[in-house]
Amino acid sequence: MVEVDDNLKLQMNNFMVSTVSQGDIMTLDQKIYETVDSIKALKTKREFMLSFASDPYGFVNKWLISQSRDLKVMMNIEGDPEEERKSRFLSKRLAQGRVCRYFYAKVQQRRAELERDLGVRQLGSGNSN
Repeated sequence: MVEVDDNLKLQMNNFMVSTVSQGDIMTLDQKIYETVDSIKALKTKREFMLSFASDPYGFVNKWLISQSRDLKVMMNIEGDPEEERKSRFLSKRLAQGRVCRYFYAKVQQRRAELERDLGVRQLGSGNSN
């Protein structure tokens, strides 16, 4: 077996050793990281919207339970989960209306963010193709 010089191998080695190339590699590596991070954020938003769209009632219930649990942990509050689960605990009319408006606003906000991030043209924008 005879070893032959490979120009491409030599160029690749010189590129990897060069300090200028290292800066380029680091810049490209950072761009890749940012792109992957952006893709993960978009995927999370998409899953959020799909989950809500497939079962709005169940989604809101799970979200409320999660938020309630988080609030209790943050405020160091102990409560009775069984009592809180009952309808009389949650049946205050003003609270229900506010909760509905709040969730509607949050869903619309998330939807607008997702559409903006995905580049979806919103209806009524006046541009027609």
